[in-house]
Amino acid sequence: MGKGDKKSKKGKIWRDSYGNSRRKRTIKARLKRVSSKKTEEVSAVSATTEVAAAKPKRVTKKKDA
Repeated sequence: MGKGDKKSKKGKIWRDSYGNSRRKRTIKARLKRVSSKKTEEVSAVSATTEVAAAKPKRVTKKKDA
């Protein structure tokens, strides 16, 4: 079952068509769930970077010449 097969999922993806093996509603629902998870992850990452930014930087001592 390859790209040229009209009935397989891979063939539907290659032809940019939808059908029984590749339903449009389920794909859109899955994409919606994934995008909502990414926004939650982004907010969690931004919260951790704010905490990391609050730490003072270490000061290195200069060598006396």
